[in-house]
Amino acid sequence: MRVVELEARQVRVPLRRKVTHASHTRTETDNLVVRCVLADGTVGYGEGVPRDYVTGETIDFSLDLLRRSDLPAQLEPCPDFVAAVHLTERLRLAPVPGDDRGIRGNAARCAVELAVLDAYGRAFGEPLTNVTRLVAPDLYEFRPTVRYSGVIGNPKGWKARVYPLVYKLAGFRQVKLKVGIPGTDDVKRVRRTRRWLGSGIDLRLDANEAWSPAEAAERIQALEPFGITSVEQPVRHEDVAALAGVRKQINSPVMLDESLCGMVDAERAAAGGWCDLFNLRLSKCGGFIPSLRLAQMARRHGLGYQLGCQVGETAVLSAAGRHFAASVADLRYVEGSYDRHLVGEALAVEDITFGRGGAAPALTGSGLGVTVDPVRLDVVTKRKESLLG
Repeated sequence: MRVVELEARQVRVPLRRKVTHASHTRTETDNLVVRCVLADGTVGYGEGVPRDYVTGETIDFSLDLLRRSDLPAQLEPCPDFVAAVHLTERLRLAPVPGDDRGIRGNAARCAVELAVLDAYGRAFGEPLTNVTRLVAPDLYEFRPTVRYSGVIGNPKGWKARVYPLVYKLAGFRQVKLKVGIPGTDDVKRVRRTRRWLGSGIDLRLDANEAWSPAEAAERIQALEPFGITSVEQPVRHEDVAALAGVRKQINSPVMLDESLCGMVDAERAAAGGWCDLFNLRLSKCGGFIPSLRLAQMARRHGLGYQLGCQVGETAVLSAAGRHFAASVADLRYVEGSYDRHLVGEALAVEDITFGRGGAAPALTGSGLGVTVDPVRLDVVTKRKESLLG
């Protein structure tokens, strides 16, 4: 079975509410959606979310990189799903000069990888959960229900009290709170959030590179009395090596996000003692299979890992994340599937938004297990182009 069409699209999706954190404020998202067609007419979709402040990618950069990458030569025929999985792990995009971390192109690679896996998964009747079983059997552990955590950004006024209470009443077990936002008092916010959540809910923090190395330990120490379970990306990536010293001054585990986008980052972090946890986001890390490899690497070094998500993921990436969460063991936290609550157009026929308490069923259908609506996709498409010439 051979790939006969590969098409990349820029899609612009409005968000239902403004999302604010220490690094960025966003009301819409420009995503990359790739459509893959096999010789028998089977169609698959993949998605990436380029972020210049994470992996140095923009939509224009991603499309140009895909044009420069020799994809036709790499997309050889696959007689079965196992061959397709091996093919997608070998996929490489054109090198980017000066990219010593090997991450500029991760969102684009993710979109292509997922599209190919979705198409072949549908053709051979295999769900993406089986990718974990084939690629990383040491990580494979299927669970029929996934439990997502809640996230609180920077709500104002009465919403600052209502959001934690809603999560508590809805039965969520874990909540992440954004901190380090200019003009906010983190101690006051974390104290108030903990009071409204109660003591039984796991509360972790995400600073999104907000603090300098000199102040990070003191900032975290001031928040530790409120029972936090981890602090994500306290400093800028440029200062990440300073976290080796910060970790010695605090009790809370440190998670890397912007500084954990690929294997080079992971190896440096492990060797330098910069963190306790990895935040694995499929688009940021280059796709489903590279994220599995990072989880394996974390486990070898005694580090933990979570599944994160990008702001503005549509149902395509949400579905991929669901398969990852339903098949990978030992995920400390799981984020994603905010579809109906956040994106103005989820693109899929099915609504896979998490339910009460963050619970959501594993997707068992072939490929991604969701049906992309081509009409909805056309509505949000700004441009499209063929990648096979």
